[in-house]
Amino acid sequence: MSQSNLKQNLLNFLQRKPNADARRNAAERDLINAESALGRTLFGNVEPGHQREFFMHKKNVWIWHEDGKTIRYEVRENGVYKKVDENGYRKVTGAELEHFRAAASAYLKLVKSRIYK
Repeated sequence: MSQSNLKQNLLNFLQRKPNADARRNAAERDLINAESALGRTLFGNVEPGHQREFFMHKKNVWIWHEDGKTIRYEVRENGVYKKVDENGYRKVTGAELEHFRAAASAYLKLVKSRIYK
């Protein structure tokens, strides 16, 4: 292969990769948005002018966002931990833990049945 062909093939490859990454990132965002749209319905209607999001961000990381307040839940081997906005993590226990488990379970069932049939 000539040097000019090699250079052109390399340039073509480099141009394709960012496009593939951009498409994959856009697809991931679209899936998270679709999952979040279902997740927000688990907690009743959202009043006009208000915002609510609930979704699994990554394996074992869940996000609850409502009206400017973000809560991040991390499921770890030794329990579920919660971080509100920029404050530190604290372990979730009692009724709050049961509510989180119920919401996560309902979310997974809903998303699997509606998006990932």
